[in-house]
Amino acid sequence: MIKQRSLLPLFAVAALLLVSCKKYLTLEPQSAFDEKYIFSSAANARSAVLGVYDQLAGDQGYGSRLSMMYPYDNDEMIGVTNGTAPDNSSRDLSRYNLQPTNAQLLAPFNQLYSGIERANICIKNIPAMELYNNGSEAEKTELKRLHGEALTLRAQFYFELIRNWGDVPAPFSPSGDQVNLFLGKTDRDIIYDTLLANLKLAEDLVPWRKAVASDERITKGTVKALRARLALFRGGYSLRKSGNMERNADYLDYYKIARDECYDLLQRRDQHTLNPSFQSVFKDGIDSYRIDPFGEVMFEVAMAREVDSKLGYYDGPRFYIPGNTALLGNGSIRIIPVYFYAFDSIDTRRDVTCAPYYNNADNTKTVQTLVNMTNGKFRSDWITPALTSAIQATGINWPVLRFSDVLLMFAEAENELNNGPTADAIQAFEEVRKRGFKGNEGRIGTTPSDKQGFFDALVKERSFEFGGEGIRKYDLIRWNLLAQKINDVRDGYTKMMNFQAPYDKIPQYMYYLPGSQQVVFANSLYRPSPSGATGYTRVNWTRSITASWVTNVAQLFKPNHSELLPIPQAVIDANPKITQDYGY
Repeated sequence: MIKQRSLLPLFAVAALLLVSCKKYLTLEPQSAFDEKYIFSSAANARSAVLGVYDQLAGDQGYGSRLSMMYPYDNDEMIGVTNGTAPDNSSRDLSRYNLQPTNAQLLAPFNQLYSGIERANICIKNIPAMELYNNGSEAEKTELKRLHGEALTLRAQFYFELIRNWGDVPAPFSPSGDQVNLFLGKTDRDIIYDTLLANLKLAEDLVPWRKAVASDERITKGTVKALRARLALFRGGYSLRKSGNMERNADYLDYYKIARDECYDLLQRRDQHTLNPSFQSVFKDGIDSYRIDPFGEVMFEVAMAREVDSKLGYYDGPRFYIPGNTALLGNGSIRIIPVYFYAFDSIDTRRDVTCAPYYNNADNTKTVQTLVNMTNGKFRSDWITPALTSAIQATGINWPVLRFSDVLLMFAEAENELNNGPTADAIQAFEEVRKRGFKGNEGRIGTTPSDKQGFFDALVKERSFEFGGEGIRKYDLIRWNLLAQKINDVRDGYTKMMNFQAPYDKIPQYMYYLPGSQQVVFANSLYRPSPSGATGYTRVNWTRSITASWVTNVAQLFKPNHSELLPIPQAVIDANPKITQDYGY
């Protein structure tokens, strides 16, 4: 795994033209080394591209903001709770109560553009190197790969900008080559089309996974899967300047791109396939700093141990470490009880995605109330080797793309293109579902054969598969379902609070065995509570739900407004050509 990024030669980062953290597109770039020196050898060029990867990580990247703050609230989980008055914090993100001055907006926005600037420098210089066409075969192969990686990384940075801010300035050359750094917004469709063409080129430049050393660098499967994802977003709904959620009339052209890319990947199971165990993807892979042996995790943001990432500290169940008497972690991403009870009782993904406990010093579990259940995929007690420091950084990688997404994107595109699911679409859908029901595959139920029914099943399945992975909110936006699903989950939450059907049989209390390394319940999660259970501790379950928990969910969300974030005010102030749209 690429855990040495923080130890890269300093020149690799210093040589790249950096964007000011205060005034995007206003300052002349500075460089510690001439570009000709940096791009004089394959080794130097590799360091430069690793410097592009670096901009994915850290607090302002997928180590915190982009992974654990921007994707919430949705119909699965909520972010930091309490408080409705604007306080310039992540609460405003969760409650959809954002002002352009919110402190969580500017630094991620700038870091994404810093990544684009670094990528632009590499994309300009690497193909111009003498070695690109005339070096040794090893040098040419490596430089072409680096070129493809830079194109792919730039696409990921732009994708994150578009799905959060819509139309944005779009430089495709280094700032040092631009006549005017004050750029206006570019229509997102133009950006998407450019990126889709870039990724098509990158496919031919990078190798398949098994042709190179096993690490977190981008390979052909990553590029193809990312191209499919971007195509679905290009063909999906988004909030436009008209103030409406719209998608273009040619959207099926982009569903075809997604279908074709996914189909190609489905023919290469020698490179990427599902891990047989859903839990192992996280517990034995990501949380143990190991590369997935099946290639299911197709693209993950490399983080350094005790650097770059707060996964497992910010979002999961709280915990102790040896020699420290303080309870650590924030437990800041909470499971909405309606989501927990949407899972089938035999779906193994439920107890991976949802953690109903905090950890004690001896690693025994204290079960929490139902409303305090946290995201579980990156839980601290699964981190191996165990954390030994009270610092918040865990170094856990962030998964950007998994092969299960390829299967479900293929199924979705097939359904849309053929006005109903094909046999191949159903097979792909059921492959994901059967893995979730491992041990009970025969009880997955009948897959709908009509277009709307299959789509509805896909909407649910993607939720069960990708909960807590920063995908759901953006899926709902591209389907124009975010407002509906927020209302649906609030309605279900209210019924659960009032003990109404279909939640009238769910227990008001749960009894758990104290002192156990695993959660052991005395009573069923699906039947009314008993009067007591000797030797077990009682905890409020549905009894813990109050009206404030219901109203907390995406509390100030406004359709045709909240689907996008405001441009940071400092950016507006610095560049008169950038407008603040969507009612902000």
